[in-house]
Amino acid sequence: MPHTLRSLELTDEITAELTVLVGFDQDLAAEATRTSNRIRGLLTQFHPSLERVLGPRLDHQAITWLLERYGSPAALRKAGRRRLVELIRPKAPRMAARLIDDVFDALDEQTVVVPGTGTLDIVVPSLAASLTAVHTQRRAMEAQINTLLEAHPLSPVLTSMPGVGVRTAAVLLVTVGDGTSYPTAAHLASYAGLAPTTKQSGTSIHGE
Repeated sequence: MPHTLRSLELTDEITAELTVLVGFDQDLAAEATRTSNRIRGLLTQFHPSLERVLGPRLDHQAITWLLERYGSPAALRKAGRRRLVELIRPKAPRMAARLIDDVFDALDEQTVVVPGTGTLDIVVPSLAASLTAVHTQRRAMEAQINTLLEAHPLSPVLTSMPGVGVRTAAVLLVTVGDGTSYPTAAHLASYAGLAPTTKQSGTSIHGE
């Protein structure tokens, strides 16, 4: 009934919106991880040395930019060092030459062509494009979350803590709120799994 509904305060409205955006951002993060793992799995299957160079750097836009255009070892080799350096230099000015040197060193390490390697030309660019799109969405989502977070009165307190950025602060607000639902700091620590619990049997204490 209408008279039973309470009006939302500004902070309640911000928290409600943050809940939706943080949830979507976490979905995007999971999708980015899934896609990255798929790319790394394919590279490991067909060219392990190349995966060791590119796999750990898939979060860098220069790498996805490269793989969108040259998805297989053969395509990378055919393009040549100079073209690849010029391709990624706008995305990675400092590391372009070194990265491509590492790529070609990796290509030279493997002389055997694994059957099915040619399919990377189809699959990897598509996956790299998907990963780029997800990263773009996450950057846009972070900006929106940051805008909402700045309007929350607890934002300065949370973001002043070491290691707490926009996403972490938003998750804390969504999960914990303003903290008033926890009688003491110990209750909050227990909820977060930070408070040790004594394990004992009878009069013997076995640990925490």
